[in-house]
Amino acid sequence: MIDNTIVFPVIVHLFTAILLLFFWRKTIAHRIISILGNTIGMLIAIRLFTKVWQGDILTMQAAGWDSPFGITFVADVFSSSMVLLTSFSGLAVSVFSATGIARGRIIYGYFPIFHFLLMGLNGAFLTGDIFNLYVWFEVIIIASFVLMTLGGRKAQIEGSVKYMAMNILASTFFLTGIAILYGITGTLNMADLSLKVAALENRTLVDLTAIFFIIGFGIKSAVFPLYFWLPSSYHTPPSAVAAIFGGLLTKVGIYALFRMFTLIFIPDEFTRTLLIGIAIFTILTGTFGAVIKTNIRRLFSYLIVCHIGFMVGGLGMYSEVALTGALFYLFHDIMVKTNMFLMAGLIRKLRGTMNMDKLGGLYAQYPLLSLLMAIVLFSLVGIPPLSGFWPKIYLFEAGFMDNQYALIAAIIIGSFATLYVISMMWAKVFWKDQPATEGETVLTDDFQPLSAFRKSLLVAPIVFLAGITLYIGLGAENITAVAKHIAGEMKDTTPYIEAVLGTNESQ
Repeated sequence: MIDNTIVFPVIVHLFTAILLLFFWRKTIAHRIISILGNTIGMLIAIRLFTKVWQGDILTMQAAGWDSPFGITFVADVFSSSMVLLTSFSGLAVSVFSATGIARGRIIYGYFPIFHFLLMGLNGAFLTGDIFNLYVWFEVIIIASFVLMTLGGRKAQIEGSVKYMAMNILASTFFLTGIAILYGITGTLNMADLSLKVAALENRTLVDLTAIFFIIGFGIKSAVFPLYFWLPSSYHTPPSAVAAIFGGLLTKVGIYALFRMFTLIFIPDEFTRTLLIGIAIFTILTGTFGAVIKTNIRRLFSYLIVCHIGFMVGGLGMYSEVALTGALFYLFHDIMVKTNMFLMAGLIRKLRGTMNMDKLGGLYAQYPLLSLLMAIVLFSLVGIPPLSGFWPKIYLFEAGFMDNQYALIAAIIIGSFATLYVISMMWAKVFWKDQPATEGETVLTDDFQPLSAFRKSLLVAPIVFLAGITLYIGLGAENITAVAKHIAGEMKDTTPYIEAVLGTNESQ
């Protein structure tokens, strides 16, 4: 079904970013316009998801060119769900940034770049053209690099160099894979590629091409052994920036992996074994890294790596049950990881440090706030009936059905390690008495005492995302219905192909 409104999630952030440029150095206007732009973006995303969920897959052909010759935008349940979750994270981070980002960074363009980043994310989720996906990835990389370096502190520059170097490498593999695909099929439209790649007789060439995409998207997703840039860079920018990075930037890589390896490269035995092996080592690597960290954001960074392995493992098993569990975990992880980095930022604003050895007494001083944070932390652990519990049930079920006992063992180890590090964090940060020593030097925004109004602006987005996380857990049957629907579309791609190609379907 043709619907030109599906590009509105992209356009709203483009116009917001441009509008912000007319208010350069007017920090109050930037804060207000950004929050309004993200609110409108969230309403558009809700409308888009509702239309897709109640109806057909929506498409738009740019400039009126029929597929597969033009640039196609596609909104199915998967892409519209990712746009919706992006809008939730974007609004929360925007509100947090109104207080959490220093005035100096706002003056030099924090909010316009932030909206360009959201524009790139939505474009990547909605595109139906593989080269256009590459273009949106480059928009994301440029915007995220600027956000990471804004402020120019030594730690930021060091982290951004690692981040940029690995993403350039990822883009090289991605673009090389695109070039090979175009050379052997003569098309860039994903739906058309699905048909033409399936018809290729040289399966060895197809498998080799698929490896280029596994490496490219694997770097962006921070899978083993390509993960090391993430914990070396995500702790350096302001917490608001780290939140959008931790919640969404690795997940756009996971989205691309799921899209490519359920639509174009249907996993064979070799690919499935490779993905499951990567998943196991990713989980274990993230686990071992997290258990030895004392800085909150470094710990969270390794947990990102660990839990990416859960999703890649679901893709590797490639059953409808496994895909359902992986998708459910993806939705849960976006909300929880975004919120965890916001929580880390709030703790640093309150105490001036994120070193757990120098923290303590938060529960005694802020009991309600501590209980709010507990909801998020225990959701991450997967305490039933919170959101992290339900997807693991599907992953375990799929693992036993497919005799993937090594992957099951890795998920169990990762789950218990998450429980251990979160329990350790709770004991050090919330339960124990606050040490008498002074806080460590703050590497990002200057530590300032918080007024009641500023504190409310920092707490409100945490409450907002915690409410969504609670809904994901307590309303698990609704999230499961969405995940099962997407998994069904991944196993049977005919509706997607017919919606995109229509009467021009290639043979």
